[in-house]
Amino acid sequence: MLFTKVLADGLEGVASAVGGNAGAGAQAGTAGAQAGAAGGIMGLITTFLPFLIIILFMYFIMIRPQKKKEKELKAQIDALKVGDKVVTIGGLCGKVSKLKDNYVFIETGNVGTPDERCVVKFEKSAIKLVETIHG
Repeated sequence: MLFTKVLADGLEGVASAVGGNAGAGAQAGTAGAQAGAAGGIMGLITTFLPFLIIILFMYFIMIRPQKKKEKELKAQIDALKVGDKVVTIGGLCGKVSKLKDNYVFIETGNVGTPDERCVVKFEKSAIKLVETIHG
């Protein structure tokens, strides 16, 4: 109850401060609206500018270098040749022994005798790192 009384007294004070002349009040209102519109645009800019700066910062610090790295890896995978040393996404290290379409056959080492080699078939997309490239 006390709150509504304080609110009503505040509204009466605002109405008396605006003035009694209706024409002057209308002119003041339009001038205030124009100033408010200009302030509103600046308010929007100052509100969203920090978010825009953060997004741009994240792009240049995180996203752009990652895309560059992916592009380099794709170029290395496309340039794979027999004899290149590679690491798969599963952590398997070996030497490329054969290439066929989208598959890479990786020789991982000896099974028993030096003549017996362990060869594993992977998709090219499973290669995480190309250690050596024959130029």
